[in-house]
Amino acid sequence: MNSKLKRILPKVQKPARYTGGEYNEIKKNKADVDLRVAFCFPDTYEIGMSNVGMRILYGTMNSMPNVWCERVFAPWSDMEEEMRKNSLPLYGLESGDALSEFDAIAFSIGYEMAYTTVLNMLDMGGIPLRSSDREALLPLVFCGGTSCCNGEPMSPFMDLMLVGEGEEMDNELLALLLRAKAEGWNKKAFLLEAAKIEGVYVPSLYEPIYKEDGTLAEMKALEGAPEKIIKRIVTNFDESFFPTNQIVPSTEIVHDRVNLELFRGCIRGCRFCQAGHIYRPVRTRNYERLVKQGIESLENTGYQEITLSSLSSSDYPGLEALCDGLQDYCVPRSIGLALPSLRADNFSMDLMQKVQRVRKSGLTFAPEAGSQRLRDAINKNVKHEDLMETCKVAFSGGWNNIKLYFMLGLPTETDEDVVAIADMAKSVVWMWRQYSKNKDRGVRITVSTSCFIPKPHSPFQWEAQVTPEEYLRKVNLLRSAMTAKNVTYNWHDAETSVVEAFLSRGDRRIADVIEEVWRSGARLEAWSDFFDFSRWEAAFEKCGIDPGFYTTRERAKDEVLPWDHMDMGVRKAHLWREREKAYAAELSPDCSVKCSGCGANKLTGGVCNE
Repeated sequence: MNSKLKRILPKVQKPARYTGGEYNEIKKNKADVDLRVAFCFPDTYEIGMSNVGMRILYGTMNSMPNVWCERVFAPWSDMEEEMRKNSLPLYGLESGDALSEFDAIAFSIGYEMAYTTVLNMLDMGGIPLRSSDREALLPLVFCGGTSCCNGEPMSPFMDLMLVGEGEEMDNELLALLLRAKAEGWNKKAFLLEAAKIEGVYVPSLYEPIYKEDGTLAEMKALEGAPEKIIKRIVTNFDESFFPTNQIVPSTEIVHDRVNLELFRGCIRGCRFCQAGHIYRPVRTRNYERLVKQGIESLENTGYQEITLSSLSSSDYPGLEALCDGLQDYCVPRSIGLALPSLRADNFSMDLMQKVQRVRKSGLTFAPEAGSQRLRDAINKNVKHEDLMETCKVAFSGGWNNIKLYFMLGLPTETDEDVVAIADMAKSVVWMWRQYSKNKDRGVRITVSTSCFIPKPHSPFQWEAQVTPEEYLRKVNLLRSAMTAKNVTYNWHDAETSVVEAFLSRGDRRIADVIEEVWRSGARLEAWSDFFDFSRWEAAFEKCGIDPGFYTTRERAKDEVLPWDHMDMGVRKAHLWREREKAYAAELSPDCSVKCSGCGANKLTGGVCNE
């Protein structure tokens, strides 16, 4: 261990975040590898180590015998202060080597509020922030993750971006980089060749052209660049890599358990949901394979809990058989089985009793809207009676803790829709009074609301976000209507939602704002401890950027959007049709009932959902 690091660690919180040496980490001999990758997660150790995608890609990249992939996480403020004071650069956990010693620096960016942290990590590693300032091929700086479905805000900082799923794409890119390094290619030659890999986006090969009103006229593809970047997916998901020998952290993390990925995609088509559209088509794993993977993971890690994860886990077709198979192993060993992402319209008491035989946790549902009309408008196909029947069954079965999640500021929302959330909470309390078998324990109903953010590649991508003032007015309206006892109301702040909308819907011009905010001291912006809206306001003014142009402005149907050159599988015409159905409060069936013709099946060459 570095002598400077030894002196620093006793002075910081949770020093185990920074030491490495965990069980199942991958160590390689530097003399035996030809390419070194720093796999960076722009958040703290406990967040990054909880990320399933990070664990998968760490395994796939290290499967290449001549490549060594190491993990790098963002330090907490106390550690950053000590590192900068002692001139200790950001380093890989496995070797302790500085970021500047790696050939490739790869960021996994799943949340736009992490953008300033990306810049901070590059700076702490001694790497120039902008791609144009890094003339040599190495180190190559690139990123992947959900945020890359609109990569424009971060494009000046990245040499390239990976759009879609990385299990195969990452390794193809690294194989090309190995060849380029061995043959002495320059950076331009490499980027032109990399652009031929499906899913690879090279921002420097595209020129944005703007109209006088500030909107985008076109994203001009330069010589050697494809007109569209087609999202890359793993077509045979059932047999795709899943790490059963995961690293066991030496300190507590957020999801300190085995996470078993059931399927990718979602059949539901909720109109506000970006993930439900950009992860299409739906691909599942066989339940017998999942049972085997789950048991192997538990045996290789010693974890005492396993979570069944996906965008909507209760939609997995073999769920009961999967739970039975896992419980045969888990129950005798007192291993807990958790099932998040529940829906009120297919809740099964038998299933929940199986899942929570070892330990019983609370139940969480996301109706998203209080009135049936608004739920139909957003295509959240859940009826009031579905939720009430679910609550009846749950309270009868001994549950006394239910969390309900909603959004405020949805398209077509009225004050009556807002008040309907309070009415739903009252109905849930009434169901507890009628059917609970544990009234002595009381009941705890938690209602949480967040501000709707119109995200790229969703049917609401053209919508305007409500102003912070309007959002807070709706919050106060709901607070005044929330009179039921035993109901706690929590709400997300308005300012973070403004910044998130700005970053998720921005174009290449807002990169200057991101850099200015970082230079003014921003990092770890996803944490309320560090978020400061005044920094963003000052940066907007200094850079001459009106945030409302990106947040509260409704887009026209024919406007060229900054992310239109990213083909995520779902056709733009389908998204617009779904938007029109929203204003008519007209439901669309889920994929298991009827194909809506979204176009995502072109990525697999067959049907989306069998």
